Amino acid sequence: MDGKGEYEPVNNGKKKIVPLQVEEEQVGLKASLGLVQGCTIIVGSIIGSGIFIAPGGVLKQTGSVNMSLSIWILSGLFSMVGAYCYAELGLLIRKPGGDYTYILDTLGPFIGFIRLWAECLIVRPCTITIVALTFAKYSVKLMFPECEPPDESVRILAAVCICILTFINCWEVKWATAVQDIFTYAKLLALFIIIATGIVQLGKGKTENFTWDDTETDMTKIALSFYSGLFAYNGWNYLNFVIEELQDPVRNLPRAIAISIVLVTVVYVLTNIAFYTTLSVPEVLGSEAVAATFGEVLYGPMAFMIPVFVAMSTFGGVNGILLTSSRLFYAGACEGQMPEILSMIQVNKNTPAPAVLMVAALSLVYLTSSNIFALINYTGFATWVSIGLAVFCIPWLRWKHPEWERPIKVHLFFPIIYIIATIFITVVPMISTPVETGIGIGIIATGIPVYFIFVAWKDKPVFIKKMIGGVTVCLQKLFVVVPPPKRTN
Repeated sequence: MDGKGEYEPVNNGKKKIVPLQVEEEQVGLKASLGLVQGCTIIVGSIIGSGIFIAPGGVLKQTGSVNMSLSIWILSGLFSMVGAYCYAELGLLIRKPGGDYTYILDTLGPFIGFIRLWAECLIVRPCTITIVALTFAKYSVKLMFPECEPPDESVRILAAVCICILTFINCWEVKWATAVQDIFTYAKLLALFIIIATGIVQLGKGKTENFTWDDTETDMTKIALSFYSGLFAYNGWNYLNFVIEELQDPVRNLPRAIAISIVLVTVVYVLTNIAFYTTLSVPEVLGSEAVAATFGEVLYGPMAFMIPVFVAMSTFGGVNGILLTSSRLFYAGACEGQMPEILSMIQVNKNTPAPAVLMVAALSLVYLTSSNIFALINYTGFATWVSIGLAVFCIPWLRWKHPEWERPIKVHLFFPIIYIIATIFITVVPMISTPVETGIGIGIIATGIPVYFIFVAWKDKPVFIKKMIGGVTVCLQKLFVVVPPPKRTN
């Protein structure tokens, strides 16, 4: 090898030089996801911990069972409208990174970076931590059926879950999607068992809990209830983050979104109805594991099935979020707004291994806290501000670039309604939870100096550039990764 290429034997016994560029062009993210995998990514990412922990959070803020069910239905409709808008954006700007790339290309690098910073620093790793903690809580429930498990044990098991799935996502994309498929079917089976039980209970006339009694009249609390409800639906936009790996996106993206959101909304509402056929308001509010409490009341010696199924559900949820979140880091690095090493692909496995490891590392940092509801409030504000900004890109791009091809073109009524609703659920809760919101804003604001020092400042001293380059090369050798091929479009 002479530094410009490498030798490879050919049929005549001689050797030829193959340019490194040709070999490197074979390294990259592959379009390996079909419609079924697209649906399982969305369903698997949405159905994680939310349906098993959020019922208490929604009920606490709404006060009555009927109002809480209304919030679940409205949250599903809200997610459907958002997903419909994202279908247009995903086919208009076909790059990995989802709403980050939409905001970046529409509103400029500064707003795009702040969105990236909030998502990478708070939303994604924090969400992985929440779902992993729920996995751990339900898993150890089998060993501590009568009491609360030790907090340290829960956090250690959550860390083990994150580390195992990090290895799988670094090793092989097909492994990650296989895990997603298997555990998506397992979680749907668990929910269908709960729903079937609820239907039996309704047949017995168990409807006494379905009332409007004690419904909350404070609109700030009603708005805050959407944080828990929408957290349970969080993930409907995750397929957009891996659109580069989706086969025939014009056909499969809108179909996967439509099938998945309708399925999840129906399942969520029916699951909540099933819970309330058996559990009273105080029982739901007093339980950190609503599904496990439901199983203890109805299934007797077979009650252990529910924690097992829920653990499988949340395990798949962590996998789906980790799979898509790593592509966000990867997209940010490809745009020059994250360290270059995060844009590199493992040469043997074709996985964005450095990006996966970064997401996992940040998720492990959040395990220093096990307060799930506080973590939900921290992520809620940043999540919905960012998604609202992305939907705002639709009318903006219609005005600035009407000539762009749009395989799907939503009616402007939908993004306008979505933006108004987003303002409501982000501004109103600031009155009710100023401390949590202030902390969230403060963390997001830390991205401002980071942007101007590390992204906007291009003319850095030579020694800094050499130092950054040296670190990148060392990490490149450590992970055996190369940059992705250059885009030609």
